[in-house]
Amino acid sequence: MYTCQKRSYKDILEVMKISDIVHLFKGITVFALVGPSGTGKSFRAKLVAEKYGIDAIIDDGLLIQNDKIVAGQTAKREKTYMGAVRVALFDDKGHRDQVAKALQKKHLKKILLLGTSEKMVQKIAMRLQLPAPSKIIEITDVASQEDIEIAQRSRLVEGKHVIPVPAIEIKRDYPKIFYNKVKIFFKGLRITDEKDKNSQVSEKSVVRPEFSKKGRIEISEAAITQMVMHCVAEHDAQIRVKKLQIKTDARGYRLIVTIDIPFGTQLTGTIHNLQSYIITNIEKYTGILIEEVSIIIDKITQTEQIRKG
Repeated sequence: MYTCQKRSYKDILEVMKISDIVHLFKGITVFALVGPSGTGKSFRAKLVAEKYGIDAIIDDGLLIQNDKIVAGQTAKREKTYMGAVRVALFDDKGHRDQVAKALQKKHLKKILLLGTSEKMVQKIAMRLQLPAPSKIIEITDVASQEDIEIAQRSRLVEGKHVIPVPAIEIKRDYPKIFYNKVKIFFKGLRITDEKDKNSQVSEKSVVRPEFSKKGRIEISEAAITQMVMHCVAEHDAQIRVKKLQIKTDARGYRLIVTIDIPFGTQLTGTIHNLQSYIITNIEKYTGILIEEVSIIIDKITQTEQIRKG
């Protein structure tokens, strides 16, 4: 069985420009806060940054430093969920170049990336020419199960999202999506009920994006199956898909594809290219993240057998 999860940084470095490689070794340390959508990552980002002495935050397409939006554009202004995912992943070259240049000028020592999975923050780091995250912090490490459930209800029922900057920043740049502001008092990673002499205060903006008002688009297993079949046929018409299993968890989708291939196929190159082709195309056209594609070769058959099958 072949498994394709993510490209290693060794592979990435081989295709990056010399100027990009130099930037990787300027001493910046990358942290990541990871958890499913709507679990309160943006709400707790400032707390995590305070604990680890982090200079700036990358959240949903924005570079934030000292409670100000330094560069980028927020995914919250997008009208569709898939459009928001692409912004959060810096899919647009102009967007990611703007933020990458701002990062280079800032000469930061530490930065925090927010994402729904380790794969997502790895992809953001790669696109912004940053090193791979050296410390992954799970949302469950900094929030109780009760707090996570409250955040999820707020997201699902009311469509509320948090941007970790004061209201004045959002009202100025994104007035159409601004909903409310909230002040929190915290000490370390603990949120307190009220301000005391040992606690700090932080203001965050609550927004209601257009895509949250219209509801989230879900991709059915049947649709994913059809896309996988199409990808395989488009990549190599002689390969036959016999079975497809789809597994999901908080980090994304995992696909197990059982295939028959013709005798004489060069296995290593063909299978690796097929895995990459499936991942690239499904992520590109749906906005979902494919964490892993495992391919099981069931039979090596003659070309005529596959055509008849």
